[in-house]
Amino acid sequence: MSAPADHKVDHQLDARGLYCPEPVMLLHKAVREMQSGELLAVRATDPSTQRDIPRFCAFLGHELVEEREEGDEFHYLIRKQ
Repeated sequence: MSAPADHKVDHQLDARGLYCPEPVMLLHKAVREMQSGELLAVRATDPSTQRDIPRFCAFLGHELVEEREEGDEFHYLIRKQ
């Protein structure tokens, strides 16, 4: 996954092929291992991530920097607070 030119991705999570609740469980684990301010790029194929990942970020106070859909994949860029 390539990040936009103005963002330096520190971590990547490939959740393609996984279904709820696995992508969010893996996201939670990945974020716990990050430092504040670092960016995590997430790739997923489960449409429920369009609801679950923004809610995860809002609930825990992380910044959803970017959210986009490319074909059958969903891409997210999350900054840990």
